[in-house]
Amino acid sequence: MEFKTVTPELLEQLQAAAPGRVHTGEDMKPDYAHDEMPVYGQRMPGAVVECASTAEVAAVCRLCYDNGIPIIPRGAGTGLCGGCVPLYGGVVVDTQRMNRILGYDLDNFTVRVQSGVLLNDLANDCWEKGVFYPPDPGEKFATIGGNVAVNAGGMRAVKYGATRDYVRAMTVVLPCGEIVRLGGEVSKTSSGYNLLQLMVGSEGTLGIITEVSLKVLPQPKQTFSLLILFPDLDAAISCVPKIKMAGLDPQALEFLGREMVLGIERYLGKTVYPGQCEGEDVGAYLLTTFECDSEEAMDGLMEKAAELCLDNGAMDVMVYDTPEAIRSAWAVRGATLEAILAEFKQSDECDVVVPIPGIPEFVNYVVSLEDEIGLAVRASGHAGDGNVHVNVCANDMDPDEFMERAERFMALAYAKGRELGGLISGEHGIGHAKESYLEEALGGTVMNLMRGVKAAFDPKGLLNPGKVCGKA
Repeated sequence: MEFKTVTPELLEQLQAAAPGRVHTGEDMKPDYAHDEMPVYGQRMPGAVVECASTAEVAAVCRLCYDNGIPIIPRGAGTGLCGGCVPLYGGVVVDTQRMNRILGYDLDNFTVRVQSGVLLNDLANDCWEKGVFYPPDPGEKFATIGGNVAVNAGGMRAVKYGATRDYVRAMTVVLPCGEIVRLGGEVSKTSSGYNLLQLMVGSEGTLGIITEVSLKVLPQPKQTFSLLILFPDLDAAISCVPKIKMAGLDPQALEFLGREMVLGIERYLGKTVYPGQCEGEDVGAYLLTTFECDSEEAMDGLMEKAAELCLDNGAMDVMVYDTPEAIRSAWAVRGATLEAILAEFKQSDECDVVVPIPGIPEFVNYVVSLEDEIGLAVRASGHAGDGNVHVNVCANDMDPDEFMERAERFMALAYAKGRELGGLISGEHGIGHAKESYLEEALGGTVMNLMRGVKAAFDPKGLLNPGKVCGKA
């Protein structure tokens, strides 16, 4: 597909639509060329427009649409699959200035926000208002619009679900510049095709999300965390169904291997988790958080959870029941990616999701590929929902050689995931980095259905071309 380039005439029109907020050439920040994984491509757009309203986004889209210019939506650029890389140039629509929390309807347990609001800011503001926004992706400084666009998950998904479970309504600008409102501030609907949920996870390929209405919940009254020590990963994961079947309903349930923990502690500069228990080496950890209504209930739940884990292969259970202690325990899990990027100059990542019993087989398999592929492998993830994060890493390797080895690894890892009944991505999305793997997993018929949906929303193929299913 041929795309047009940004002309001086178009730039004048863009400046009229967003005065003083159109950037070109050396005025554009280098970050606009890539997301958090630069290995997935780096290309500068023809222009960047910092939009401050839905009307401005619509005006920019109309201009680009009429002139055959690619339109690339962008939030904070924290994606991990090249989803906001302007592969074919064009105009980046930066939504970060659209960062206002527009209002709460606490009787209806909803909050309405612009898409550029940061997750961290929304979570804190909700807490101050006496409510709770449960989605908890690892990148707290991503935008809400970006979270919705990839259906971000996070550590509390085991209890509360992913971002899509909290989206009630949204305002969307279509590629042609038309503004539509999808959904409503209601608890249920059976009103035609669910275009609202189709937009969630569409990664900026169907429309640009400018406002979102989200469900919020009452705040949990008491929380505590347990760090559960196991001799190996198999023992740790085999305990996960026991925890869930016992009705303990964990808020979060994560797994970490000992090698990963050692790397994180090197990055943090301190030892947090014990490496031995009564003279035996610890091989894996479950880190979990529970919530309840009172201290009395907390004591009973804590005892029941610890006893269940010890009866099912745990070496020991450590309790964290103060805010400071809980933060310390979770700081290890939260620093996973930062620790990897601090140790290695080159990294590629996948977030395969498999049935929970398949986690040990999948993790043991991908780690066993280290020698064959010649790259370091680091794995961790969400034990409660089967979402495994795997990084392949190197230092000072020729970039082309690194990518060739990483691609061989990914092909094997995704094949193993499919063998176990899994899917390509649990929460990071597809972007352009994983499109070929998605097609291999889903098959031509399903991919063509997706391309048909894309064509219905974007007949000219201008919106975020080359992503998910939109080969340009």
